[in-house]
Amino acid sequence: MKHLLILGGTGDATELAAKASAIPEVEVITSLAGRTSQPQAPAGILRIGGFGGEAGLVEYLIEAKIDVVIDATHPFAKQISFHAAAAAATCKIPHLMLIRPAWERLPNDWWVEVDSVEAAAAVLPEFAKRVFLTIGRQQLASFASLEDIWFLMRLIEPPATEALVPSGVILCDRGPFALDNERKLLISHQIDTVVSKNSGGDATYAKIIAARELGVKVVMVKRPATPPGEQVSDVESAVAWLVNQLL
Repeated sequence: MKHLLILGGTGDATELAAKASAIPEVEVITSLAGRTSQPQAPAGILRIGGFGGEAGLVEYLIEAKIDVVIDATHPFAKQISFHAAAAAATCKIPHLMLIRPAWERLPNDWWVEVDSVEAAAAVLPEFAKRVFLTIGRQQLASFASLEDIWFLMRLIEPPATEALVPSGVILCDRGPFALDNERKLLISHQIDTVVSKNSGGDATYAKIIAARELGVKVVMVKRPATPPGEQVSDVESAVAWLVNQLL
């Protein structure tokens, strides 16, 4: 029996777990950070919680007798990706990053590209009055001081009671989102600017299409750097890589 650790947090990770579980003599363990209280349960074994840094992950890989690691975390989960690459190298086990392609600006897009969420907050006062904020709940505090801007904040789960949040309305919902829904949201709330991380994938791309159609600005946060190592851009390629490692 071979033991596969999938570092999850994306729909791609869930799909990968299902396909890897169908491979004979492979035990699949998917690890989630635990930021969502009711995550979609993947096929195989589910582990929730951090590892305690790079050293803790090395210890886990050894104790759980992990043979292969596939990092299918969110493109902005920078820390765990670097820890995974280093830990796999220390343990001398195969390691792959499944990274879906970033969204690319099209001719009719009105993007302002920035390097961080903090930079996104800094540029908004120059042109924004009503903002659709779609960056998750962990970094809302970066926008809390922008008192002259109204925010529609879409989150999977509400922020903690004591969290600093900007003025506006919180909408709890989970993708994928239909284009018609996104178009109606932008129109009904008179949104002039969307703030988004460049997550890639189809589940939340409809808001980018709607913004393009309606001439709404998009403040797009660029992806952080990724660690060196093997990468693929889709689940099928990850499965093919995995099978090759098991031969």
